[in-house]
Amino acid sequence: MRAALGGEGRMVVLGRIAGVHGIHGWVKVFSETEPRENILSYSPWYLGTTAQSLAVLDGRRQGKGLVARLAGCSDRDRAAGLVGMEVAVRRDQLPPATADELYWADLEGLRVETASGDTLGRVDHLFSTGANDVLVVWGARVRLVPFLWGTAVEEVDFERGLIRVRWDPDF
Repeated sequence: MRAALGGEGRMVVLGRIAGVHGIHGWVKVFSETEPRENILSYSPWYLGTTAQSLAVLDGRRQGKGLVARLAGCSDRDRAAGLVGMEVAVRRDQLPPATADELYWADLEGLRVETASGDTLGRVDHLFSTGANDVLVVWGARVRLVPFLWGTAVEEVDFERGLIRVRWDPDF
């Protein structure tokens, strides 16, 4: 997940419309949620750069992916017009994170500094390698910092807008 806008009305991208399914306006959905079916429980979806709002009427697993039926999308041509659009929700639509989890979108924009106080930059986005998640930190240069608790990441402090890391500032 990644944040699309800042502030109170912040949008979080959860996936995208990947294709059409059938002739009745259903769309194939690529989901970045875990588990991937969670994207179907959020409604409405805000699609594309215009943040067009569409209610999710129905959805299910279909083979290895997901399909959804959206309000106002009743034929294949209308569904085809949505292909490629990002699917976002308002941040306040997501449930609160539990004590042992974080939303990637909440980490984006946080300042990253070393344990000795050197500022490395701000988190632009994250990605997963399969083995672990990685913070992409933009500062004087771009750094890729593994998001590994106790190894690279020491602290996440939302009140101060800070992630403290064990990281060589010259690396």
